Amino acid sequence: MAGLFDKQADVYLDARPTYPKEWYSKLAVLTPHHTLAWDVGTGNGQAALSVAEHYEQVIATDVSESQLQRAMLHPRVRYAHTQLSITDDEVIALVGGEDSVDLVTVAQAVHWFDLPKFYNLVSRVLKKPGGVFAVWCYNDIEVDPTFDPIMKQFHDTTLPFWDKNIQYLFDGYKTLPFPFESVGLGSEGNPLPLDIPKQLSFEGFLKMLRSWSAVTTAKDQGVDLLPEKVVKEFEGAWGGSKLVRSVSYKAFMLAGKVRLRSL
Repeated sequence: MAGLFDKQADVYLDARPTYPKEWYSKLAVLTPHHTLAWDVGTGNGQAALSVAEHYEQVIATDVSESQLQRAMLHPRVRYAHTQLSITDDEVIALVGGEDSVDLVTVAQAVHWFDLPKFYNLVSRVLKKPGGVFAVWCYNDIEVDPTFDPIMKQFHDTTLPFWDKNIQYLFDGYKTLPFPFESVGLGSEGNPLPLDIPKQLSFEGFLKMLRSWSAVTTAKDQGVDLLPEKVVKEFEGAWGGSKLVRSVSYKAFMLAGKVRLRSL
């Protein structure tokens, strides 16, 4: 996934929805301690800032330097660029050592990761038995019965340009391997469905589409998935370019603890 979101970093910052604060409150209640958290694939730091409302320090890492350059500063958040050459032991030292982290979060990113490698890292850094690991994604936006079929039609045009790992997201993480003990917020094969309400302008909606990696990949290959004709069709179904709509992003969460072996 390295570099996948570098080109649209500015658009990405403006376009993505804000995750509800109650999500973080629910996760914080599950960890006995609130000393250290690790937000992985932090991007511009949106999730890290909310995690920092509940934890004394947040280590926020990403492979994308351009995303981190646009990250929002917070006194309890420390951003770090994790190059592809970094070793597992270096990552563990960076985030505080083994058995040191109370909460690990990954927002809209774990589907890009080398899952066995990453899950091993998570299992090493999480405190046992109290540490919690949570991942979430959103994969669709609902506006109204007139608009939604047009959105579906557009989405279908993007399919050839997605990375293969995007299927986990399209499946709402139902097929995502997640070998952790459930803590009541989704489990492997049965993610917790959630909604992200948002007041969205038409310009914001277009920014969201332009932030999709598939749209950027298509553009690099000489294919414009958002020509004027498509934009105008969206605008008509939206109700005009000046209208702000109430929309809902469909989200899914999985959360768990490291499974401890019985002696």
